[in-house]
Amino acid sequence: MTSKGSDPAEMWRTMLGEMEKGFNAFATQTMTSPEFSRAMNQAGGVAAGTQKQFADMMEKYLVSMNLPSRAQMINMGERLQAIEAQLHEIKSLLHRLQHNSAASDDGYAGTPRPPRTKRPPSSSGGPK
Repeated sequence: MTSKGSDPAEMWRTMLGEMEKGFNAFATQTMTSPEFSRAMNQAGGVAAGTQKQFADMMEKYLVSMNLPSRAQMINMGERLQAIEAQLHEIKSLLHRLQHNSAASDDGYAGTPRPPRTKRPPSSSGGPK
């Protein structure tokens, strides 16, 4: 068996541990500096500006191709949901009305029906 000082795996682990400690110290020192904060803010601003320009360009392209944009599709979906909600309310009202009319004897609650004066033809085929 090899001793702890001459074990290559142990030396490798020790070297990696020291490198990791040094890198962590360097990264901590760098991230606390105001220059790093400014650079990150600028990079974020550039990325946001680029994304906005791309979105504007894509919307113009879709308009030129006579296709809806994402915002228009979202708006259309919201409008469809509102219409579906209204249809659901109308449907439930119609079901309640149907239930109420089925509960009454003459079909329409409170509405008098005219007297029935005509009779169906008899089974012999002629009027009696």
